[in-house]
Amino acid sequence: MPSATTRSPVGRALGRCLTAAPPTRRRVPAALSLPAQRCLCPGRSLFPEQPLPPGSLLPPQAYTRFWDRCGGREGRQRLAAVGRSGAGRDGASRVSSPPVSSGSDRGAVSPGGPRLRAPPRGRTMPVKKKRKSSGSAAAAADDTGLKKCKLGSYCRSQASGKVISGEEHFSSKKCLAWFYEYAGPDEVVGPEGIEKFCEDIGVEPENIIMLVLAWKLEAESMGFFTKEEWLKGMTSLQCDCTEKLQSKFDFLRSQLNDISSFKNIYRYAFDFARDKDQRSLDIDTAKSMLALLLGRTWPLFSVFYQYLEQSKYRVMNKDQWYNVLEFSRTVHADLSNYDEDGAWPVLLDEFVEWQKVRQAS
Repeated sequence: MPSATTRSPVGRALGRCLTAAPPTRRRVPAALSLPAQRCLCPGRSLFPEQPLPPGSLLPPQAYTRFWDRCGGREGRQRLAAVGRSGAGRDGASRVSSPPVSSGSDRGAVSPGGPRLRAPPRGRTMPVKKKRKSSGSAAAAADDTGLKKCKLGSYCRSQASGKVISGEEHFSSKKCLAWFYEYAGPDEVVGPEGIEKFCEDIGVEPENIIMLVLAWKLEAESMGFFTKEEWLKGMTSLQCDCTEKLQSKFDFLRSQLNDISSFKNIYRYAFDFARDKDQRSLDIDTAKSMLALLLGRTWPLFSVFYQYLEQSKYRVMNKDQWYNVLEFSRTVHADLSNYDEDGAWPVLLDEFVEWQKVRQAS
């Protein structure tokens, strides 16, 4: 082992750091390598990364004071393990550092060996507390992620990466303010308000989406939305602004592909479109609504539309309206499976006869 007269600069510098500033400010010579860092002080970033210098033999007891300052009891245990596993013939362990000197005399080594002198009184560093294990650290992290609820129980706090803005939640006040953008003094969205509303959401008033929306709002009259209908329907859709309603367009269209929902929408359209003082739907309105609902799905619609234009009928009652849908779903385009003795309304019997005459001619 080197004596006090042959001590190395690294040994002197390391001896000085033992009684210098606290570990957060301590600077150790660059001669100590990254493997030496991991050996002497695992988990701490006190040493710079440098290439591994030639190894030297050093008794592990020489680092006792260093561990008191830099790692406490856990450090001594690690160093003792290093000494047991790598001790040579002379009882010394191989580390990547020269021998350590004392602090007060700038690196002098005692005659009996490389023992460290106790630092002067008043400059002793307090022993750091033992680190928590990974399990306890994880538990502590979980505890910090808990917040006390009003009811006295604990619930998980919202993750920072998933902050939910207030705009994502439905607001009745915001929905009501949205309604008043289109409503008149009588608190009803009339034809002018409907036109402005359709312009804002980007659809035509004749678009079938408006019919499905009116069905969701349970609107009683075509071209009018009351405040109660608006709030009830928009609450069920969770829409309080134009953007949210536009995001529901695909859902509204999907209702037309569901057999049960489409049947309800079709039946709703009769009462929605008719005048409230009439029990039947005038034929022009009926043709427009049938074109909207069945124009793209019923192969015989164009033929049926021509029949209505030349027929004597000026109105269509509810029974006729309901049976047109059933007829479009069950009767083939060539009318081969039409049952003349079935309970079809006269309107449809006459249509079949009219079409067969056309086909024969």
